[in-house]
Amino acid sequence: MQNDTPKASSPSSSSGIEPVKPLGDPNCPHCGGAGYIRYDVPLGDERFGKLETCVCRAKDVAEAARSRLFAMSNLNRLSHLTFENFVPAGNEKAKFMTAQERENLRAAYEASEEFARAPQKWLLLEGGYGCGKTHLAAAIANFAVNMGTPTLFITVPDLLDSLRFAFADPETTFEQRFEEIRNAGLLILDDFGTQNATPWAQEKLFQIINYRYINKLPTVITTNLMLDEIEGRIRSRLQDEEFVKYLKISAPDYRRPEETSNPGISMLSLPEMKAMTFKTFQPRDDEVGTEAVTTTTVEKADRFGNKVKSKEITRVKVTKDDVKTLHEAHNAAVEFAEKPEGWLVLLGDSFSGKTHLAAAIGNYRIGLGGQALLVEVTALLDYLRQTFGKNSDVSFDRRFHEIRTTPLLILDDLKESGAGSVWAEDKLYSVLNYRYNAHLPTVITSTLRPEAFALSYPNLWNKLLDPEKCQVLVVNMPPYRRVAKGRGRKGK
Repeated sequence: MQNDTPKASSPSSSSGIEPVKPLGDPNCPHCGGAGYIRYDVPLGDERFGKLETCVCRAKDVAEAARSRLFAMSNLNRLSHLTFENFVPAGNEKAKFMTAQERENLRAAYEASEEFARAPQKWLLLEGGYGCGKTHLAAAIANFAVNMGTPTLFITVPDLLDSLRFAFADPETTFEQRFEEIRNAGLLILDDFGTQNATPWAQEKLFQIINYRYINKLPTVITTNLMLDEIEGRIRSRLQDEEFVKYLKISAPDYRRPEETSNPGISMLSLPEMKAMTFKTFQPRDDEVGTEAVTTTTVEKADRFGNKVKSKEITRVKVTKDDVKTLHEAHNAAVEFAEKPEGWLVLLGDSFSGKTHLAAAIGNYRIGLGGQALLVEVTALLDYLRQTFGKNSDVSFDRRFHEIRTTPLLILDDLKESGAGSVWAEDKLYSVLNYRYNAHLPTVITSTLRPEAFALSYPNLWNKLLDPEKCQVLVVNMPPYRRVAKGRGRKGK
């Protein structure tokens, strides 16, 4: 290596000019204090004619780089976000947080702390707003900065703005800023997916991520997007299971602990539904031989020959066979709750016990630390429609994905075809068809009788006829009797 950079001469003390402080070490054998060197290489070499920072300045250059990255990170305002003040159990005021949600929040906390102590490979944290992912990412950044690691913590929109502003920055060039970002010792990209996805922005973001992926540089990414919503080239790299540790946080919003977590519509959090357990279920054996009043819907022809539906009140006597259908439904529900596999469909009149058994299944699974979502079909479809509102902070695709992939879905009160719009029925069938093909446990209750069910949903009914995957039970019981508290049974 040859130093072709001349040493600065010492100015005369009589000149009145202050001596220039050398950039490098005056005793450096390579640069003699100039701070830069030029390699003696042949024409054509990429280093030919270029000045490069001397090794004697490595510490100062590294410190300057750390300072620039820290300034870009704005970590001063996030210095309070540490592992010490993160609550792995979630907000203690959260009313509807399940054991499963607490478990995956703790798993994310432990994985983040482990990553901070030894930043290797990539960590991907996915979750809704306020679930704690930014706190964990900032805690990693603060820990790394304290350890002296050159760290850049930045939201993706701010990163792209920083690159854009570099074009007009007199103190740096775009190329220098770009190199600094993609070569950061630790890069933490917060809120990935909220950026304005112009072609230029998408390409620069991909170049940064691809460079760090190829060079195996430690990286943390937080996002509220599903992997399916992320641009294909980036998603492909994030799906490298050997290199990327992917954790999904389903905990509710720390800032709004009174609200339910996503998907946020389960009726199992309601007091009435919480009370519906297998212990509180009443088999109604004492009603055999008694007379009950029931309302049935019948189809008649009016005077013009048009078919119309009307309701009729009839009196029926409860038989042993009627009670037997309730026992069979109860036994099937208990068995399903113990081992939720396949589908369970409960058909019968209103207040015959179907919803109680469905809720009991959900409550049992939650009691074991699992997850279950019980929702009326009409409420589910309204929930999906809300994503099209201008104030919605979540996409339809995300909510649709959450519903159709939830570990245990319990759909209450499936009505006959035509009760909703074509769009609603199409989305409902898409949810059920996906779950059927994915072998995801599902419970359905409906007042439809088998014949009416087959007419309303022929494609779905054909799936339900497979006895290896589905069990369809009809409860032939009149509504539970409603009596005042303290005077006997309360209806369900």
